[in-house]
Amino acid sequence: MESDETLFAQQQVVRLQALLEASRRIHSTIELDKVLRIVLEIVVRELELVGAYFTTFPYSYGDVPAEVLSGGSASGAPEGWVQFPLHDRKGEVFTELVVMPSPGHTFSLDEEDFLESLALQSAVAIENARFHERTLLWQRVEIDLASARAIQRSLLPQEVGAIPGYSIAARSDTCYEVGGDYVDIVPLLSGDTIVVMADVAGKGLASALVGTSFRSAFRAMANSDMDLVEIATQMNQLHYSEGDESRKRYVTAIFLRLSPGTNTLEAVNAGHNPAFLQIGDGALMEIKASGTPVGMLPISTYSPERWVLGRGSRLLLYTDGLTEVFQGEEEFGPERLLAAFEHCADETADDVLASLWQTLDGFSDGQPQSDDMTALVLIRQQ
Repeated sequence: MESDETLFAQQQVVRLQALLEASRRIHSTIELDKVLRIVLEIVVRELELVGAYFTTFPYSYGDVPAEVLSGGSASGAPEGWVQFPLHDRKGEVFTELVVMPSPGHTFSLDEEDFLESLALQSAVAIENARFHERTLLWQRVEIDLASARAIQRSLLPQEVGAIPGYSIAARSDTCYEVGGDYVDIVPLLSGDTIVVMADVAGKGLASALVGTSFRSAFRAMANSDMDLVEIATQMNQLHYSEGDESRKRYVTAIFLRLSPGTNTLEAVNAGHNPAFLQIGDGALMEIKASGTPVGMLPISTYSPERWVLGRGSRLLLYTDGLTEVFQGEEEFGPERLLAAFEHCADETADDVLASLWQTLDGFSDGQPQSDDMTALVLIRQQ
């Protein structure tokens, strides 16, 4: 009797030592494929099983028929095979360890207890390994997004060339790492300058990709001696022809041509927010849309507007991120933006932008930015 108890105690110690060693091996790596292979190898070798596999991972050990693996968890365990569920931190089953004992062998209570304990340890190790994989993946995404952000920032005007008699400046702050706002200033050999402000529908990486495509097409057309209506029309047709996904990411845009020699400003608004223009000491007016956003419809008609800018004339282009700044549930709105621009007495474009951003920051009271924010200011100084 005593010898039987001694033998039982020795067996329990051996089984516990085996479980501790198995746990040590399982937790010795953070790589998912290694964790899975180690678990299966331990199960099969320790209990001298025919084979073992996981229902939702493509790993097996021992003699596991191909048709069993192809059936996965949908068909349940084959006859004679035993399943041990693995639970995640929420208590939900995310896979099952399926094992096949040797012919004629029935698992003892100790063996079942060992398998259940091993399944518990395996679940923890697998969850840790999966979390590690997600962390590494997110780190790679963050690196890619940082590179994309740097590239996108480099595509914005780095230095605004001098325009005789004028002050011009632009600023763009993205909501996420990259955004769908686009502003560009293209000097022409004729001495004219073409300006565009655009806002791709949506935010984030997809909109940034569309914005980059928009930039390439715009730059090619701006340097081809096309007038603004032709540029807007061709951009619209090109964008629409790129398919359904591009049409979902339509682009609101406003195109300008400034001729400093004659102080003439021409504008074509393609579905964009109204720009604010003040000629000399006159009242502020709005440059409203004359056609649909770029890429929304296969055909759209655009009309130009022209003005002669007197000394002191000022222009503000902006994306809706400036008007959609919130204080609680109250939106800043175009009326407040118009008033802030109208009452801004700064004489340079950079100072005007700084004043507008200060006003927006004060209104938001530190509330997170909810959309890309881009603006351009043009002032005739002489």
